[in-house]
Amino acid sequence: MPLLVKRIRITAFVLFFCGALGAAAQTTPKLDARRKALNNLLAEQWEYNLRTNPLFASSLGDKRWNDKLPDFSQEFLDKDLVETQKFLIRFEAIDTTGFPKEEILNKRLMIRDLKMSLEGARFKGWEMNVTQQNGVHLYLPQLVLIHSFQSLKDYEDYITRLKLMPRWLDQTIVQMRKGVADKLMPPRFLLEKVADQATAIASQMPGDSPFAKPFKNFPKSISEKDQARIRDQGIAAIRDAVLPAYSHFAKFVSHDYAPYGRTEVGVWSLPDGDNYYAFRVKESTTTDLTPEQIHQLGLAQVKEIEASMKDVAAQFGYKDLKAFDAANAADPKLHAHSRQQILDLYNKYIDQMNPKLPGLFGRLPKAKLEVLPVEEFREKEASAASYQPPALDGSRPGHVMVNTGDFEKRSVLDIETTAYHEGVPGHHMQNSIAQELPELPPFRQNEYYTAYSEGWALYAEHLGKEVGFFEDPYSYYGHLQDDMLRAIRLVVDTGLHSKHWTRQQVVDFFHDHSTEDEVSVQSETDRYIAWPAQALGYKIGQLEILELRQYAKDQLGDKFDIRAFHDEILGGGALPMDVLKERIQDWVALQKLPPHATRETERPRSLDN
Repeated sequence: MPLLVKRIRITAFVLFFCGALGAAAQTTPKLDARRKALNNLLAEQWEYNLRTNPLFASSLGDKRWNDKLPDFSQEFLDKDLVETQKFLIRFEAIDTTGFPKEEILNKRLMIRDLKMSLEGARFKGWEMNVTQQNGVHLYLPQLVLIHSFQSLKDYEDYITRLKLMPRWLDQTIVQMRKGVADKLMPPRFLLEKVADQATAIASQMPGDSPFAKPFKNFPKSISEKDQARIRDQGIAAIRDAVLPAYSHFAKFVSHDYAPYGRTEVGVWSLPDGDNYYAFRVKESTTTDLTPEQIHQLGLAQVKEIEASMKDVAAQFGYKDLKAFDAANAADPKLHAHSRQQILDLYNKYIDQMNPKLPGLFGRLPKAKLEVLPVEEFREKEASAASYQPPALDGSRPGHVMVNTGDFEKRSVLDIETTAYHEGVPGHHMQNSIAQELPELPPFRQNEYYTAYSEGWALYAEHLGKEVGFFEDPYSYYGHLQDDMLRAIRLVVDTGLHSKHWTRQQVVDFFHDHSTEDEVSVQSETDRYIAWPAQALGYKIGQLEILELRQYAKDQLGDKFDIRAFHDEILGGGALPMDVLKERIQDWVALQKLPPHATRETERPRSLDN
């Protein structure tokens, strides 16, 4: 090579190398600044979320707004939509080129949440926000479960909240009146239940109301003198503020609201009802499935599960489910004998599952779990069991809330499967692990998507069989009953709100295809009427997780590790189904790489859209 040419090439290389260093020196600070901007904006939005949702903050153990209740005025609601739009614009403006994959996903998920909030605002959900399942009249008494009662200030903050409760109830009445004007009304027969619920609370003696529970037991750190003072102030606030407000609310619902309730049970009868239901379906399932597709999927699932139930009935010598179900309904051994027995059974099944968890998961939660009875004032309309996540700071464990009302009418067949669903490896595993993922921003640690969260819990019931439980065939039959319930939901929810089914059609379908007792059939039917599309997420999410697991097994063969798969499902917090699918596909591709490869060496899929 001629010396001149060689020198030119060396000079060009040096200039290129120095230029590259200069470009890197300029790019890196810009990249760091953009990453910092995203993280700061996420922190700002999270702080706004806590500040404007003080009960949510309290549930996480953040006490900074423990003396506040939500503002439900029209002024705040309008301002909140403006702030949501501003946050959306600011998040969309951040260029995530060159960001780590998880940070790109942080932006993508936040934008998705903000857009869903803005899209849903057109339906004015705040004008139709009270039913027998949800509403301020039910949220307020449950405050005692999430509010901290460890210090004198905790009690003083709670009394302040008691005094603010009439404002929230009055603001809700204002919105309900607007709902009457806009014809955004729940069914009348459900609103009559709301009036009964509020009346029952208003009719209690101050010291016997659920609001008075914190004043019956004080921590030892609070002096007897302060205990007496706090107790007197609390009871006075309940007597003079809370109970009169509930009485006023009950009378409003009974006389000025329920009479205008809609007569048709499906939301198709609301203004823009079909679009409203389509939005709720998308929100609940995080898929593009149509109501008709979901309805047909439900019918297929009902047929499949029914065949498995018949197999169990045959083991007991019954040729058809009706005869088997009738025998079970008449067998006193298969019904609860006391409230305590129901609680004891939940504890038994959760305790027996705990030793199995290390064989299913590499990561286990630190948060504890406690089984508690549902408060008696909401037993009639409450589901058989539900879950409340623990406080972020560890000050409160997760709670499995169990309905022990009408215990003599309650079958014990499904308690085992429900314990796995609400407790471990279901909701408690998923929620606690998400909260304990330090690499995720707080909004993802506490994210909720119905299809993911409820789909995981339903999948967790399936795991009980895999680890050798449901040894009692009656319990396994109860497991199949609950799986059938979730399949029926796909049929009847879409039937009600898309196919114009009547309430009686739903009840009849239940009786034709399930073994649910009459109390449960009536309660479940009213739940779907009051809470359109929410119940669709369970089965849709479970089927998606099962499909992803089969995909991973097919792709990896002998390299498939169930513990690693579960850790990957839970390791990103709650995710929409399409994003979860991407996550598992990427994980599978990574497992196929040579042993020395890591997630960092993988070429990431662009998620910024």
